Amino acid sequence: MNQELSMNANLVVASLQKPASEFTKADIIGFIRQNGIRMVNFMYPAGDGRLKTLNFVITNEAYLEAILTCGERVDGSSLFSFIEAGSSDLYVIPRFCTAFVDPFAEIPTLSMLCSFFNKDGEPLESAPEYTLRKACRAFTDVTGMEFQAMGELEYYVVAPDTGMYEATDQRGYHESGPYAKFNEFRTQCMAYIAQTGGQIKYGHSEVGNFTLDGCVYEQNEIEFLPVPAEQAADQLMIAKWVIRNLGYKLGYNVTFAPKITVGKAGSGLHIHMRMMKDGQNQMLHDGVLSAAARKAIAGMMELAPSITAFGNTNPTSYFRLVPHQEAPTNVCWGDRNRSVLVRVPLGWTAKTDMCALANPLEGQNHFDTTQKQTVEMRSPDGSADLYQLLAGLAVACRHGFEMSDALEVAEKTYVNVNIHQKENADRLEALAQLPDSCAASADCLQRQRAVFEQYNVFSPAMIDGIITRLRSYDDRTLRADLEGKQDAMLALVKKYFHCG
Repeated sequence: MNQELSMNANLVVASLQKPASEFTKADIIGFIRQNGIRMVNFMYPAGDGRLKTLNFVITNEAYLEAILTCGERVDGSSLFSFIEAGSSDLYVIPRFCTAFVDPFAEIPTLSMLCSFFNKDGEPLESAPEYTLRKACRAFTDVTGMEFQAMGELEYYVVAPDTGMYEATDQRGYHESGPYAKFNEFRTQCMAYIAQTGGQIKYGHSEVGNFTLDGCVYEQNEIEFLPVPAEQAADQLMIAKWVIRNLGYKLGYNVTFAPKITVGKAGSGLHIHMRMMKDGQNQMLHDGVLSAAARKAIAGMMELAPSITAFGNTNPTSYFRLVPHQEAPTNVCWGDRNRSVLVRVPLGWTAKTDMCALANPLEGQNHFDTTQKQTVEMRSPDGSADLYQLLAGLAVACRHGFEMSDALEVAEKTYVNVNIHQKENADRLEALAQLPDSCAASADCLQRQRAVFEQYNVFSPAMIDGIITRLRSYDDRTLRADLEGKQDAMLALVKKYFHCG
């Protein structure tokens, strides 16, 4: 038995003794037969960014073979705004590599994510998952590398305030119980996410911690490991589904909303990225950030204003992206600097063996720490369309390799100081700014749409739909209009409480 696979939390992987990427239809049928699975769920993201579910009860193997091979019809006009009711039929076909046992179902159930196909049996050009696939393929074609990503999934848990062991306001970072109230909830979420195939790095409580209207609001984070970007989007999508379902089961409310109230930490969805070739991380060269990494950063600097159209998709997003907070507003990047848009995190480039120093009984290790180096985009939040966001970032990083002045752009936008300090005012003045509303974000996307449509990655219909939706909020002056109006701000938060 393969010990690595036998320890995998995904029951299908452990049972079949093969990685999920190698699952076949015969494997799925065999697992269903041998494990008493009575139902199959097809799941797929729609235009609102949420997972939809189609249930099948399995009564015989012929029917199981049929649905796994042929998929099923769905009403595309009810899933996507850009599909007209007069010609709305789509096919959903399961992707066997995403199979997992539903941790919430009383009836033994196997779930799989699906791809969309049109009436001619071709991938739906504007489908979220297919858009990301095209973006990753174009990135590899241009650079010769694989685009990998992972997310930091931040959320608030909301429950009645018991008044016991009250946490310090806005000081919840990495807090232990009993001051952090929902650590066990988070760890149970992590266990379920791992069962669905999610590759988790770690979890912890976050800064945000306050009481409002008799309820405690506690911010938590689950961070993932870098994987191919298509898998990263799938894992984040399922993780949000898991967290919400377990919260509902336990009587907690959970929100991924960008902002809850003024003066309290908002929730981001920071995305870390790396580029891989022949199994090696290409982000470093001789212990420093590589030219390839700086080109990718330059592409993000160039397209950052329009990436908000995928990563910051409702008006409350722009109450998080305000000056002088940890959330960025200036288009710049830097090392270990949380005031910048793209951060290069601490990357294990020191030459010392810290494990041996901390543990005198250990010999010298030869762990390849270069694999851990990433760069982090800090503007997105929980309202993001996960597939569009990662597709947009793949486009931006690819675009950096196509810019003749990429390294100059990277040098010009590099910041190694706190940009908000008075002595750096001239430098701040020279930097581009992120949009301050959905309407402004739509304007940026309109100006830069050609780059996203290149190589047929984003379809024109998808870009048109995103721009139309963003402009429909009519929020160009909303941030100024609501300044100092706490009740109006809370009403806005309530409206978008369950975004994404």
